[in-house]
Amino acid sequence: MNNQKKKKPSGNLIAVNRKARHDYFIEDTHEAGLVLEGWEVKCIRAGRAQITEGYVTLHKGEAFLVGAHFSPLTSTSTHIKANPTRSRKLLFNRHELDRLTGAVERKGYALIPLNLHWHKGRAKLDVGLGKGKKQHDKRADQKDQDWQRQKERILKK
Repeated sequence: MNNQKKKKPSGNLIAVNRKARHDYFIEDTHEAGLVLEGWEVKCIRAGRAQITEGYVTLHKGEAFLVGAHFSPLTSTSTHIKANPTRSRKLLFNRHELDRLTGAVERKGYALIPLNLHWHKGRAKLDVGLGKGKKQHDKRADQKDQDWQRQKERILKK
């Protein structure tokens, strides 16, 4: 895996999973499209999407976003029963999907949703390939962040 700098999403951010970088070492990121229904797009445009509790699973050669919550609007549709936490299919290239499957099944990585954003009018999800952090790793990261914050305060004066 190559260590890349965090790429900024090219569009407007909709939802960010701040817990992901705290709980996992993210080694690689991939952008995926989502298969959405009409009411889901409307609620995303209204800013009612949460991906913090979501995770990505691989099943029969396809990737799915599970556990993400898209709160339906009351005025969206009268004849459709909306399920806010349904599984949503992710659209990857076959080559990307094969690489991710190999990393998850053989090397023990996890697929974590990082952020949901707009790209050329379409909703996209950044998925991170990472390994879980231990408690001491989290403490070390917190210590580094505190030191950086304190260093900026000192230099500011």
